Amino acid sequence: MILLHVAASVLYAAAAWALWPGSGAAPPLRRVLPPAALAVHAIAVFTGIATPAGLDLSLTHALSLVAGLTVLVAWGGGALASLPGVGAVVLPVAAVAALLPALFASTHRLSYAESPWATMHIAVALFAYAFFVVAAAQALVMTGLESRLHRGLAEGSAAPPLLTLERALFRLIGVGFVLLTLALASGVLFSEQLFGRAFQFTHKNVFAVASWLVFGALVVGRWRYGWRGRKALRWILAGTVLLILAYLGTKFVVEVVLGR
Repeated sequence: MILLHVAASVLYAAAAWALWPGSGAAPPLRRVLPPAALAVHAIAVFTGIATPAGLDLSLTHALSLVAGLTVLVAWGGGALASLPGVGAVVLPVAAVAALLPALFASTHRLSYAESPWATMHIAVALFAYAFFVVAAAQALVMTGLESRLHRGLAEGSAAPPLLTLERALFRLIGVGFVLLTLALASGVLFSEQLFGRAFQFTHKNVFAVASWLVFGALVVGRWRYGWRGRKALRWILAGTVLLILAYLGTKFVVEVVLGR
């Protein structure tokens, strides 16, 4: 399993190099490396998480899984090919995250993983994370590209027009918002089934709801007032940070700081 994580990390790093403008990598290599890295990483993640004793979703496995899903969304949605800067953000992070389970062995088996509501909640929530992280990366790259255009430094750029990228960005946000809504709804049902209460005032839940409100405000602001550019970027980053704090931040405190 360690070798699989190392191989996935190396392939992600190679993909980051191949997709970097000016790398000189052959087009077939640029097309093959991202899915090859994803395939190896998927095997490594599944082997580590699906144990005979149940699902093991420790912090390192969760980081590795979220990173893999983020690359999957970026690659499947075409962001890696159309905006090389997105690959420069997500692929190096994935290269590091893929190594974490091999470097820092830890276990955190989910006692409630047999519940179908819990399984659906976890899967939908993780995909919501992935969509919003890709959206944040794309928004950062677009802001840099827009700044270069204003300074006349992006002439001859192979990137698509900003309006096309903006529409793609808000499609990512729209899908992510729907998934986050479903994750919160399934979480309510799961909580009621397991704990007898539809909502518990935990740090995780408070941050998740705050993130949902931020992204909801962004969706309304875009539809009603045409928000874009740096204003949209601030809302995207705020919502993404809150979402990361909701799950990964909470897991870090519980597993690393408190040692539970």
